[in-house]
Amino acid sequence: MTTANLAKEPRTVAKMFDTVAPKYDLADTVMTAGLVHWWRHVTLRHVGVVRGETVLDLAAGTGTSSIALARHGAAVVACDFSEGMLRRGQARLRRRRLPVSLVEGDAVRLPFANDTFDKVTISFGLRNVQDVPTALGELLRVAKPGARLVICEFSRPIWRPLRTVYRWYLRQVMPRLVRLVASNKDAYGYLADSIWAWPGQKELERQVQLAGWTNVRHTNLTGGIVALHEATAPVRRTV
Repeated sequence: MTTANLAKEPRTVAKMFDTVAPKYDLADTVMTAGLVHWWRHVTLRHVGVVRGETVLDLAAGTGTSSIALARHGAAVVACDFSEGMLRRGQARLRRRRLPVSLVEGDAVRLPFANDTFDKVTISFGLRNVQDVPTALGELLRVAKPGARLVICEFSRPIWRPLRTVYRWYLRQVMPRLVRLVASNKDAYGYLADSIWAWPGQKELERQVQLAGWTNVRHTNLTGGIVALHEATAPVRRTV
């Protein structure tokens, strides 16, 4: 998959992630100079897990975020559409006794009942979804009234010089790093393109609001290279 194909057909993207699963975590660490660990730590803090809550970790991949959430006392459902990533996550979970359930599922048709989760979160996966508005609506459907949404995703650097350097990094440096550590260089070519094609902070805020979420806000990390978007599910009143 290359620049020519950003339609994000679910089965095609899922197969792509199947191929990168064995070295996905290593590649993430190398290509972000380790910053991905800091971004995930901040995301976890913003999710604000309360012991005993049920949390949906969508696009969970190999379970990195899910394991961290479970260690803080949540019962976690790790959902991803890549069977290969989930297999990798299952292998990691065998070494740990944590309340994490692995579920294969598509973000636009979540296999969960309405009003199921106390918190819903997705890290570095929303931009790979074929229909983002539908996925945001699905997250709202499965969230309990008053539940918190936390999205961690690559975004647009807010400082113009950093934006220029960042684009150069994505186009020139990242492909060279991919050749060293990645199992599928075409897949990471797609990922670099998907990062640059992704909407900025304000546009994503607008999409979250249109999906029905309230109290929508964002926090820039690393100068806006990554942004956290947070929102609250409206409290539905019965008449």
